[in-house]
Amino acid sequence: MRAILTPGVLPATDQAKAASILRACVHCGFCNATCPTYQVLGDELDGPRGRIYLMKSLLEGGEVSATTQTHLDRCLGCRACETTCPSGVQYNRLLELVRPRVDARVPRTAPTRLKRWLLRKLIPYPTRFGTLLAVGRIVRGFLPAAFRRYIPAASSARYQAQPVARPRANYVLFEGCVQERAAPQINRAAAQILSDMQITLQRVGGAGCCGALPLHLGAMDEAEACARRNIDAWTPFLEGEMAATGVFCASSGCTQVMKDYGHLLRHDPTYASRASRMSALICDAGEVIDAESIRGLCLPESDRGAIAFQAPCSLQHGLKGHLPVNEALRAAGYRLLPVAESHLCCGSAGSYSLLQPAIATALRSRKLAALSNGAPEAIASANIGCLLYLQQTASVPVRHWLELVADAIAADAGIHRTQ
Repeated sequence: MRAILTPGVLPATDQAKAASILRACVHCGFCNATCPTYQVLGDELDGPRGRIYLMKSLLEGGEVSATTQTHLDRCLGCRACETTCPSGVQYNRLLELVRPRVDARVPRTAPTRLKRWLLRKLIPYPTRFGTLLAVGRIVRGFLPAAFRRYIPAASSARYQAQPVARPRANYVLFEGCVQERAAPQINRAAAQILSDMQITLQRVGGAGCCGALPLHLGAMDEAEACARRNIDAWTPFLEGEMAATGVFCASSGCTQVMKDYGHLLRHDPTYASRASRMSALICDAGEVIDAESIRGLCLPESDRGAIAFQAPCSLQHGLKGHLPVNEALRAAGYRLLPVAESHLCCGSAGSYSLLQPAIATALRSRKLAALSNGAPEAIASANIGCLLYLQQTASVPVRHWLELVADAIAADAGIHRTQ
């Protein structure tokens, strides 16, 4: 794609990057075939190719309108187009550069600004979000069904890590904001599995939201502040002779953002090199808890039943790591059912389901139909946002894959001890 960008729209290094991305696009349209919003809306401007033209127009000094903003807002950021693209177009990088500049030139309505502000000021803060969730759970039974589904019930699952006398590795635990309040059993399941693997998890203070939500909303300053805070909190535990192996994260959406801290803070002279080092130390759950380790903890021939695995976009398109999770679940004795259109987003996409409910609902219905096709006993996911969103209307339990693995190990523990 020919691109002659207007000087000054972006910083020089970012402008060169944007030009390189635009020139890589060959107009083939393969991306539309796997773009969720194009599948739902059928509008060229609601597919990656059309959005690239809109972003190119801005970068070349063209007019930017509310129409531009609307079509960019409808993008889930799922990155399925990047997986499909034969030319390797880094669509998400371009979107990150352009979105804040569109927002700076096209004012939003007061109600929209308020909604986005509330999302940024409530959800990424564990205490605030936890208080809101606790109140919601108290009044949940009195709310109409349409509102009740937004408040996840507390899980009855209980997990307990065993003492590890001589750990072979130690990880700092990324607790998260939403996950630790809405589904704390996930991190506890991780700790239980890892303790059986002779690995410990260390909780440290001072960290918080990974920065995903403000990043999705185009609030780059807030996303960068989240990254700096986490780097400052974790660095003391990742240096020296007793340094932890890395930072363990059980939610693929958070992992994807934290592995990108080096890029996020690339312009910060104080944090750029520190952020790059931190990115290399972020470990998704599937990188630490692998199939081989699970086979050593579970009975190899056990049949736990059939499940459908919802591979989050962050895992399969961002991290390219869904296959190891599939193998880990099989190693734990579960039968994975085939899932049609597994590349399509479920509609959660961070705050997307709250800001674009019509499109998100259509995608969720399509995703649940595909996941439920083989009559699974449960649906497994690897991302807290997807899990909570699918839970709202799923006809079977939706659980984190680490919970299922922890259940399998616990079920076989007594048998192992008697052999």
